[in-house]
Amino acid sequence: MTLNCCCWLLIGLAAGACSSSRFITTSLQQTEKEFQDHIGFVLYDPAHKKTICDFQGGSNFTPASNTKIFTLYASLNIIGDSIPALRYTQRNDSLIFWGTGAPGFLYENTSKEDRVYNFLKNSSSKLFFSSDNFQTDHFGSGWMWDDYNDTDQVEKTSFPIYGNYSIVKKLYKSFSAVPDVFTYEGKESTIKERSQMLRDVDSNKLTYLPGKTDRPKEWRIPFRHSDQLLAKLLTDTLKREVSLISMKLPLNTKYLYSSVVPDSLYKVMMQASDNFIAEQLLLLCSEKISDTLRSEIAIKYVKKNFLFDLPDAPVWVDGSGLSRYNLFTPRSVVRLWEKIYSMVPRERLFQILAIGGEKGTIKNYYKAEKPFIFGKTGTLSNNHILSGYLVTKRGQTFIFSWMNNNFTTPTGEVRGSMEVLLKKIYEKY
Repeated sequence: MTLNCCCWLLIGLAAGACSSSRFITTSLQQTEKEFQDHIGFVLYDPAHKKTICDFQGGSNFTPASNTKIFTLYASLNIIGDSIPALRYTQRNDSLIFWGTGAPGFLYENTSKEDRVYNFLKNSSSKLFFSSDNFQTDHFGSGWMWDDYNDTDQVEKTSFPIYGNYSIVKKLYKSFSAVPDVFTYEGKESTIKERSQMLRDVDSNKLTYLPGKTDRPKEWRIPFRHSDQLLAKLLTDTLKREVSLISMKLPLNTKYLYSSVVPDSLYKVMMQASDNFIAEQLLLLCSEKISDTLRSEIAIKYVKKNFLFDLPDAPVWVDGSGLSRYNLFTPRSVVRLWEKIYSMVPRERLFQILAIGGEKGTIKNYYKAEKPFIFGKTGTLSNNHILSGYLVTKRGQTFIFSWMNNNFTTPTGEVRGSMEVLLKKIYEKY
């Protein structure tokens, strides 16, 4: 082939590539103008190591729950095949134990954790709990203070129990809760459109505000954590006394491993976008690295050892994405998905993720004859994100990241425009 022929062939290939991605760019420009938002989009072909479209892919965006992709990657690299549920040591007739941050104990959204229960319940020693390895705040940096009443923002702890919230029920003339850690107050003179159950900021006092139709109802309310409360809950649950002790981790502690398998936690985190599990997994990563439960330790370690080659350094501050301090670029998110794709078998990975039309936060969206979107959403007010893997009608697997920030239109409209374009990509390639 002559030099001129080679040149024309390369020009033709480049023109074809530009033509195939031009409709994507045009659509994104129109959407950005219509919704007056800030859009970043990257579509990448991992088989050929080729970027098909990069629309503002190097700009920083608030990722919301796309932050959980980073937590998943950290967990895959650090935690391993089993979850360490607690650490313990035997001192004469006493069993002293510390939490690792593992979130599965008596949590309704995961499989049953019976190994920890049986270990503590059946021990012939006196039980003592220490929280001295928990070296962080119960809330994350940049979290909204007024979301404390919502289970999307429960407190982080070294030894979570019941997911760190209670299921509160309003009966016709009384209240009940599991676990029942609250005191109750009713304000019958305050009639709201709908009944509400509000917890005090700094205590476990609940105030009930009746609605116009005052029927039985159920809420999930985070409880205000203290070591004393945890000891009481463990004592009530195990039907034997658990006392508190202040003691640093000695060198000879042993691990007790959970009966909850890691993938069952990852599925809840990625499909249901469970913030509690995400934050506790990041604490668990830090415990494995340093013996200390502090999210910043895990983040620093993962950035230095595993994320040093991202296109843009991530601003990463929590495990769940509740914080608006997080900032990622679409092209870095795509690169992270590529890393995960290379280390986790596809059959396993796709079952962990939300699946368009079938599972998780995109169960009711992105429907087709066969699922074609496998990934993770992220939503905060005025922000909606979706990234992951797009399997085209012809069987090609692409990696994409679509970030929308600062729109004021309803999220449903933004999601609708995303669905239209992603389905076009599914059909075209």
